[in-house]
Amino acid sequence: MKLKTHKGILLFFTLFVGIGALVGGICMLIKPDGTILHMENMLPYFEILPFSEVLFQDYIFSGIMLIIINGISNITATVLIFMNKKLGYVLGTIFGFTLMLWIIIQFVMFPMNALDIIYFTVGCLQLITGYMALVCFNQVNFKFNEDDYKNINKDSKTLVVYFSRMNYTKKIAYEAANNENAYIVGLKTKERTKGILGFWWCGRFGMHKWSMETLPLEVDINNYEKIILVTPIWVFKMCAPMRDFVIKNKDVLINKKVDVIFNHFNPWLPKGAIKEIEKQISINCLASKTTMLGHTFKK
Repeated sequence: MKLKTHKGILLFFTLFVGIGALVGGICMLIKPDGTILHMENMLPYFEILPFSEVLFQDYIFSGIMLIIINGISNITATVLIFMNKKLGYVLGTIFGFTLMLWIIIQFVMFPMNALDIIYFTVGCLQLITGYMALVCFNQVNFKFNEDDYKNINKDSKTLVVYFSRMNYTKKIAYEAANNENAYIVGLKTKERTKGILGFWWCGRFGMHKWSMETLPLEVDINNYEKIILVTPIWVFKMCAPMRDFVIKNKDVLINKKVDVIFNHFNPWLPKGAIKEIEKQISINCLASKTTMLGHTFKK
């Protein structure tokens, strides 16, 4: 339902911008002096641009660029979004930013006017909506099935402990447990963590670097020789439930062989997350998984 909503809004923006740019560009090509668009008195403002004496004596070059950069581009994104292709959501997001850059140039060139402000706002909203639609698309198409992992072993001396809101981190945890023939348990909390409201509530804990009270585990970690902690990143630090678990059990964990796997959406692993957990316990192996990009980092 969230994807359908964001998809519809993004389609409106890409169509609105794309059709508007095509119409405006074609009008510039039909009447290069700008009379159709009542822009015949605005050519002197182009003198501040490089090569203005060659490219901006009329609106032909501007019309071509408008058609390509904001017209064809957004129409292409519209078609791909209709086809429910991931590339369409990516392009829809990028072209929102492109429109903002286009209007910033016009802010520099022209006196402040309502039309530029409106289109800059449209570009900003298209960027935000495109990103939200892309996130929803990834969530809808995310595949995870616990039954696919056949090597989970209750009798193992290795334990994987994880926390996951949206199953992204859970999948990484199950992959680690499957590779290690380990047993696996998830941290649970009474706090709201699911859905949009859960996202904002968890974000509050992340921003303040608070611990989120966890419920007792179904196993005794004293019975395991190796512990693998798998945690998402919340506001550049480990998630609040994992913080609570580590603080509560640091006296036990410090005597265990502990590996840590971070899951995050950034192309880099925040150093603050590493420093925070290293202040509490000694880490045998540190790794991270970039969910959106598929990158893996090890230390």
